[in-house]
Amino acid sequence: MTTIAVRSPTENLKSKFTHYWSLTKPLQSGLLLATGLAGYMSARCPVLNIGTILGLTGSLFLAIAGSTVLNMWWDRDIDARMGRTKKRATSKGLVNENEVLRVGLILSVLGVGWAVAMDTLYGLIVFAGLFFDVVIYSMWLKRRTAWSIVWGGVSGAMPILAGRALGLGAMDWIGAMLALGILFWIPTHTLTFSMKFVKDYADACVPTFPSTYGLAVTRVTIAVSSMLAALAMIVAGYGIGMAWGFLRLLGVLSAGLLILAIAMTFRPSERVNFGLFKYASIYMLAAMILVVLEVM
Repeated sequence: MTTIAVRSPTENLKSKFTHYWSLTKPLQSGLLLATGLAGYMSARCPVLNIGTILGLTGSLFLAIAGSTVLNMWWDRDIDARMGRTKKRATSKGLVNENEVLRVGLILSVLGVGWAVAMDTLYGLIVFAGLFFDVVIYSMWLKRRTAWSIVWGGVSGAMPILAGRALGLGAMDWIGAMLALGILFWIPTHTLTFSMKFVKDYADACVPTFPSTYGLAVTRVTIAVSSMLAALAMIVAGYGIGMAWGFLRLLGVLSAGLLILAIAMTFRPSERVNFGLFKYASIYMLAAMILVVLEVM
């Protein structure tokens, strides 16, 4: 006789929460949230503005999580065709697609609404990030052109710009440089990823730089992008008034990024590619920590 296991309501709720939590891409969302917090702290001392920090954290996380869930809902068909994403809850049908859409919309509306209630300019920038990510990048361009990563980069740059704008009550050139640092960093992160999983993207018919322009052009693009990202972050650090010790450390971290990018250009290998992919995330997180430490 076959025994059918029956889950309790608590187990079902826990399982559903686990599925939806994974759809928010916690590590990616957490890194973007960290850039937003760093942007704010580059203009305001966090200790004296705890309430605003908590509001920024809640509103920005909801908006980022909402846009990520909406992207998962939209890309569920191509995710099911790629080896690295076919186990996602949306790809395997572990969650109802209409429910996923509702959850994504609710999180997005709550996040943007909260942001607008805090400050109009801050809310508009948060909304712009969500719009560029979901509508421009995912829905319009991702399946049409390899250059969609530019718009994905623009959306990724919005949290730090929003945080800085919330802290100042306006946008300034330092916020623009911080945003450019993120914008140019994102190709380093995403293009190394697309090189590693080039077959997956080909199976899903998603155009990438490697499939459109070849590996050589992609490597040069990564090297140039890494150089511009490092330059933008150093200029922003100088503009913030970062202490020379921190600025020198940021320069050393930037040099590591450039060395790996150059190594991948002239001595390409799977090991170097993976190393640059991992280091790019560590570099950006370290840069955000230095920005925060400067004002503590």
